[in-house]
Amino acid sequence: MASQVGAQGDAGYPVRPLRLVVPYAPGGSSDFTARVLQPALAEQLGQQVVIDNRPGAAGNIGVEVAARANPDGYTLLFGNVGTIAINPGLYQSFPVRPLRDLAAIIEVADLPSVLVVNTALPVATVKELIDYAKKAPGQLNFAGTGSSNRIDTESFTGGAGIRMVHVPYKGGAGPAIIGLLGNETQVMFALLSSCSSFVKQGRLRALGVTAPQRIAILPNVPTMPESGFPAMKSGSWQGIFAPRGTPPALVQRLFSAVSEVMDRPDVRKRLTEAGISVIVSKSPAEFTEFIKAETSRFAVVIKEAGITAD
Repeated sequence: MASQVGAQGDAGYPVRPLRLVVPYAPGGSSDFTARVLQPALAEQLGQQVVIDNRPGAAGNIGVEVAARANPDGYTLLFGNVGTIAINPGLYQSFPVRPLRDLAAIIEVADLPSVLVVNTALPVATVKELIDYAKKAPGQLNFAGTGSSNRIDTESFTGGAGIRMVHVPYKGGAGPAIIGLLGNETQVMFALLSSCSSFVKQGRLRALGVTAPQRIAILPNVPTMPESGFPAMKSGSWQGIFAPRGTPPALVQRLFSAVSEVMDRPDVRKRLTEAGISVIVSKSPAEFTEFIKAETSRFAVVIKEAGITAD
């Protein structure tokens, strides 16, 4: 009876722990952001929030787990631009359609990607990387971590007129960063929160950031537009979703709870120190409209570039 009360959106919700599905392995940017939010959200809701990492298929496995869950407010998805807006254009036979099968609750963050290389590679700038790749076509491996990473790399290699070998990694940035550090791959577009510590430690070398302006924690790293790639200035947004059919009252309850969490100084501090911009939707409806626009935008990019899923 208690779960039924919660499912109806009554004041008692939530009456048991919530599950937050992260469609990537531990160690990546989505997992990092979710774990920053986790304790504060649990405190706000008065119930434990359990992170459930479900990596694989560029995030599609976790998306399907969340979309097929009971729409009672107790299963949530931590989605991002790749799983929600890019994958529908890449995996057209995938049975889950985010705009149809998920209820958007709130955007929480945005962060740029960083073009990083293994330090054994003798390049220090984007131009030097391009020159090196042109002299050794097909001899450099780039780490693939999902759809947004693939879009960034295809945009870069296409614009530069170079060819690199795609090495896909299951689970997101965590396993891919390990492969890059081990020189299994030499090049990667990694989200800032996944690679900034390794750059600061000198274990990876940053060549460019996909942002309109230089970022505070890597002030000496030029933007990709500065390096001759004006279109590469967008970040990777992240947000929280529920299965379609979740009662509107619960969606609003969760929106309000997460909004309060994102306004906490301790949460904002941890995120901004990692190079993550806190961006909060004004309402679930606004977030939904944003996702519609992003999905349409990336569908055009994917079609024009002729990108297909491996």
